[in-house]
Amino acid sequence: MSIWGVRCLAQKFIRQAYILANRRILASVPQRSPPAYAILRPAHSSLYQMGFAESKTVCSAKDVLKSDSAKFSTSQPVLDSCKPPTNACEEFERKRKETKCQPCNEDGTAPGGSGGGDEDCECRMRDFRLKCLLGALAALLSGGLLTWFLTRGTDDSEARKAQEEEEERKRRLIAGLATSPPTSEDLPKHVPYLIVGGGTAAFSAFRAIKSNDATAKVLMISNEFRKPYMRPPLSKELWYTPNPNEDPIKDYRFKQWTGSERSLFFEPDEFFVDPENLEDSENGGIAVAQGFAVKKIDAQKRIVTLNDGYEIGYDECLIATGCAPKNLTMLRDAPPSVLEKVMVYRTPDDFDRLRRLAAEKRSITIVGNGFIGSELACSLAHYSRENNGGKVYQVFQENANMSKVLPNYLSRWTTAKMEAQGVCVIPNASIRSAVRDEANLKLELNNGMTLMSDVVVVCVGCTPNTELAGPSRLEVDRSLGGFVVNAELEARRNLYVAGDASCFFDPLLGRRRVEHHDHSVVSGRLAGENMTGAKKPYQHQSMFWSDLGPEIGYEGIGLVDSSLPTVGVFALPSDTANRVDQLSESSGDGSISASSSDTTKSDAVVSQDGVTCDPDEANNYGKGVIFYLKNDKIVGILLWNLFNRIGLARTIINQNKKYDDLNEVAKLFEIHA
Repeated sequence: MSIWGVRCLAQKFIRQAYILANRRILASVPQRSPPAYAILRPAHSSLYQMGFAESKTVCSAKDVLKSDSAKFSTSQPVLDSCKPPTNACEEFERKRKETKCQPCNEDGTAPGGSGGGDEDCECRMRDFRLKCLLGALAALLSGGLLTWFLTRGTDDSEARKAQEEEEERKRRLIAGLATSPPTSEDLPKHVPYLIVGGGTAAFSAFRAIKSNDATAKVLMISNEFRKPYMRPPLSKELWYTPNPNEDPIKDYRFKQWTGSERSLFFEPDEFFVDPENLEDSENGGIAVAQGFAVKKIDAQKRIVTLNDGYEIGYDECLIATGCAPKNLTMLRDAPPSVLEKVMVYRTPDDFDRLRRLAAEKRSITIVGNGFIGSELACSLAHYSRENNGGKVYQVFQENANMSKVLPNYLSRWTTAKMEAQGVCVIPNASIRSAVRDEANLKLELNNGMTLMSDVVVVCVGCTPNTELAGPSRLEVDRSLGGFVVNAELEARRNLYVAGDASCFFDPLLGRRRVEHHDHSVVSGRLAGENMTGAKKPYQHQSMFWSDLGPEIGYEGIGLVDSSLPTVGVFALPSDTANRVDQLSESSGDGSISASSSDTTKSDAVVSQDGVTCDPDEANNYGKGVIFYLKNDKIVGILLWNLFNRIGLARTIINQNKKYDDLNEVAKLFEIHA
């Protein structure tokens, strides 16, 4: 209901109150049955019948006044039953004027000094009081309604204002213009569990801590301005989800390949405790200090120092700082006009920026052929194809896609499949110079080609964040990078490292540093368990997975390195199921490809320069297993378009033994099922 409606309702109520207040209150009279002729005058019966006088037949106005004076005062209205009917409106106006009370004299007597004036004056006083009462009630009601509507509008405006302020705070937080809490002084001075970093390993550690210590109070210090989230969907599923949410403060939701939907974030904001309230939380929980960085850890005193000098004590601490994306030296040192068109890709902010450019049908150049570069190129090509977008280029120095992971023949086959999806792949090339040409970048390649691109996305790997090592006197591996830890993921007593930044010793494969989601989850979980007293060694063989569009998906485990000798066993198409090719190659990469049927086997065919890939025979590499060998033992397994078999692959690697016939081992994976 609007304010105008309330006003109209109040005016109508006051009008009715005025009419009732000006109507003469009659003395109580015995009710009698209406006269017989009343049914012949239904209009008057319905409008004015509020009681009837004595049933005495009169035929003149004088007789009416005489007969009526015995019961009523001289000013009482009388209905002449013998007069012919008149206009209803005129009759009503005449009666209203006759019943209007005259004002009393100053001494309280009636005007004209009549004997019955006192009763009339008392009647008029009652009428006056009734008018005042009804007027006050009408004013109170209208004022109450008006106040209620105004108050409700104020409450709504205040709620909207508070909501807008909260959204603005989140936007400023995401944009890096504010921290949460506003100052480090709001953080607790001491916490039982402290985690430096806000990624996958950090949140996995919190879950393990909370599982073993139900009332644990965990403080997470993150230099990012978001709650913990997972990174793999940024280059895969988010690009294939139709109509993803445009608002960056909303929940990034995507559909997994299984069809289920979930958020990019591990938990909603309501799951976390405000850092200011962590100490007072009876059930514990996790608080995230967003936008803060740690510059030093004193492992002996168990004190963490923030960039602004604020110190926080801890009982157990975990370093899970992850890694930062690399950039090309030539582009990093370029002029500001060029840097505006260059970006790396690792965070939701990078996704938002790149998606806006793709939606504007801009041409995009991806530099790099690794996991992120190849996945992002396929995803952008799909998005561009679905939305009539711009051209997608992929430039890298290697011979083909994923050349550091896949055998040479499979890498070249993958490149052909990516080109079929719409990616313009430019191998054996690198950027020699980048010049701003009005709105675009003019890229000069070392092979003589020139590209005009709206943006360049650099995906050439990442570097572990180990800036804490020097001030904190922690050891960093010189060749692999990362904090050196023992089997229990400890860098110092009560100080653990997990995730991409940890360099651990693998009993089977030696010292390693792994940059995969599964490793972050498992190492973070183990570190969290050890922080609560478990003291378990890290013996997990982590896995990874990648999706290059809807037709190519693979999972790997162990030491998957294309520089090692490989043996590939692939299922043949049904029309050539009886053909078996076991190809031994003599090239330097040590790759062997064996295509097998269910039970048959034939002599090997040797190729002069190793196994080659003919795109016309793409089905030959539709599904299979690749074994990576070291000292004739299986140290890594890649499952090509085979899923839910990682447990079996992990068991084979952990056996650490030599196999005479890898075709028999491949049958365990049921590649022909």
